[in-house]
Amino acid sequence: MSAWTAVLPAKPFHLAKTRLHVPETTRRELARSFFLDTLCAVLATGPVTTVVVVTDDREVTELAEESGAFVVNEHPRVGLNEAVLSGASFARSLAPEASVAVLPTDLPALRPSELGHVLSLAKRHRRAYLPDHSGRGTTLLTATGGCTPRPAYEGASSSGHRRNGTRELTEADAPGARLDVDTAADLWAALRLGVGPHTARSLAAAGVHAGDAARRAGPGA
Repeated sequence: MSAWTAVLPAKPFHLAKTRLHVPETTRRELARSFFLDTLCAVLATGPVTTVVVVTDDREVTELAEESGAFVVNEHPRVGLNEAVLSGASFARSLAPEASVAVLPTDLPALRPSELGHVLSLAKRHRRAYLPDHSGRGTTLLTATGGCTPRPAYEGASSSGHRRNGTRELTEADAPGARLDVDTAADLWAALRLGVGPHTARSLAAAGVHAGDAARRAGPGA
C-alpha cells in the first residue's frame, strides 16, 4: 500500500465557519469538532502514514500535536494557497518521494474507507483533485511521486484546478469526502450521512440530533 502524507491547513476556530449562523460559542465549538473529526478520520486511513497541520493558532497546534501530527507554524498568516505549498514543502522534507494529499478541516462526515478509496484513484495521476458536493470547491488535492501540488483555492477552486492541469477524480464515490460544511444546509446533509463523534457531541449539546436531520429531509429522503 502506497504511503501518503496528508496536509491540513487550519484556521483558528474563532475565525472559521462564519457562514454558519449560530451563536459564537457554538460556531467555535463546531469548527473545533469538525477539525477533530476530520483529523481522526485522516489518521485512521490506512495509506496515510504522516499528517501535517498548517496553522498559526495555539489551540489548533496543541490538538494536532496531541494526535501525533506534525505542525507547520504559519506565521505570519498567509493565504490558503501559500499554506498548502508550505505544508507540502514540509512533507517533502520528511519523505521526498511520498505522495501528498491536501484536505480541508471541515469534513465531519469523512470516513477512512472513503478517503482510502479516493487516494487509490488519485495514485494513478501525478496531480488530482476531488470536487466538493457543490461542484465549485475542492475537498482533496493530491500530488504523487515527488510532484508539487498546484493549489488554486482562490475563487471557484474546482474549475481553477481543472484549468491548471490537475486531474478531476470524476469516478470517486465518496459523499463524506465531498461534503465540506460551510452552511446550515451542509450541516444537515452531513448529519444525514453520519458525522464523527466530536461533531455529534457538539450538536447534541446544542440540542440537535441525527434524527432531526432525517425528519427535516422528509419521507423518502
